[in-house]
Amino acid sequence: MDHGENPIAHSIDINTPSIARMCDWYLGGTDNFPSDRRACRALLEIAPSTRALVGNNRLFLQRVVRVLAQDYGVRQFLDYGAGLPVRNNVHQVAQGVDRSSRVVYIDDDPIVLAHGRTLLDENDETAIIRAKLTDIDGTLDHPEVTGLIDRNAPVAALFASGLHPIPDSPGPERVIRHLASRLPVGSFIAFCQLVSDEAAVRQAATDLMQQTTGHNWGRVREKSEVQAWVSGMQLLDPGLVEVSAWRPDSDVQQQRTFEWEEYGGVVHLP
Repeated sequence: MDHGENPIAHSIDINTPSIARMCDWYLGGTDNFPSDRRACRALLEIAPSTRALVGNNRLFLQRVVRVLAQDYGVRQFLDYGAGLPVRNNVHQVAQGVDRSSRVVYIDDDPIVLAHGRTLLDENDETAIIRAKLTDIDGTLDHPEVTGLIDRNAPVAALFASGLHPIPDSPGPERVIRHLASRLPVGSFIAFCQLVSDEAAVRQAATDLMQQTTGHNWGRVREKSEVQAWVSGMQLLDPGLVEVSAWRPDSDVQQQRTFEWEEYGGVVHLP
């Protein structure tokens, strides 16, 4: 990909790292810029297992979609903080189970929107919209969402990468609980959050991400905080776990990370 000739490069800030483009680099993609790569390498200095962590996140998302489609009959998915397209995107996994599955991708990154629209042009059961991840009402009431998603049927809302960038105000818990109040009965909310037991890692990683991405990124949190977000809510087995341990396809697929981890699970709204 020649970024110098790509018209997308002229419409975005290529000097400020993007979370989506950083994840793309960690996953071996080419849709990233020098600023993203510098931020990624700086993060590896703080937490050398970050590349494995990003891989765990992606595999967790794919397993969740497959399990919900195969075992629970979900045919509608909202992917918050979708990021740049990679192999086995949500619609590919879901439509591999049932071709009629419908997926809406939600992101606020212009490069994600541009790439996503190109990818989805020929798939009538998918859409991508630009919206802030905290704007639950705005996303659920968006015309492309209401035109594709049946409000009377269960929906799986996916926050595989959408919670840790949310600042404490409004905070992830408020987002999750407001979303739960708006979704149809029988829906699911899948999520994970960056956590660390090491205060130094939490602070250093949070500081770096806030400084390099140029906005209030949120923060790395503690497991007890994440547990409080879904207190009293029903979780699918095995509950809240390091995500490579969430219904792994094999023991080989479990790749533990050390300095920090992706911690999450799937809420069922009975």
